[in-house]
Amino acid sequence: MADLSEARVLILATDGFENDELFKPRQALLDAGAKVTLASIKTDPIQGEKAGEKADSITPDMTLDSVDTDDYDMLLLPGGVSNPDTMRMEDRAVEIIQEFAEDEKIVAAICHAPWLLIEADVVDGRRMTSWPSVRTDLENAGAEVVDEQVVVDGNFITSRKPDDIPAFNQAIIEALEEELADEEVD
Repeated sequence: MADLSEARVLILATDGFENDELFKPRQALLDAGAKVTLASIKTDPIQGEKAGEKADSITPDMTLDSVDTDDYDMLLLPGGVSNPDTMRMEDRAVEIIQEFAEDEKIVAAICHAPWLLIEADVVDGRRMTSWPSVRTDLENAGAEVVDEQVVVDGNFITSRKPDDIPAFNQAIIEALEEELADEEVD
């Protein structure tokens, strides 16, 4: 098992996140020793969904306005339909994504979360995947869209759906291991 005790991961989510797409990657990262912080619009508990039904809730650690992207090695964006749709209307959420992209830090997005990447204008020329209904939006924003479990293009990692979470988790853990190894070399 990886030792990611030096890794710091930021998750952005709000109500309507896909339950497994937040909790399963978060748990995999915690199990590997990473420090994981959840930021949202407010610090009130946010409600997950599973197959359109209400699921688990979780209390964010901080608000979007409190985020300093310098404090993190990776950004994780869970899907769900209303979560990324609401979050892409939050200026600070879009800025956070842009800052991670500009600093060439890892940005991992699953399912509908690439909507946020489109809103942040960071997909042009990138090879990516997503939930099928988001693919046209990705193409229109300039991405090369493929139908694969997980796609790694530089610092961007994308996946299609909850069934892809095992491959997605493996990709984010490997990317963080690489990132930390590179930092030790520098």
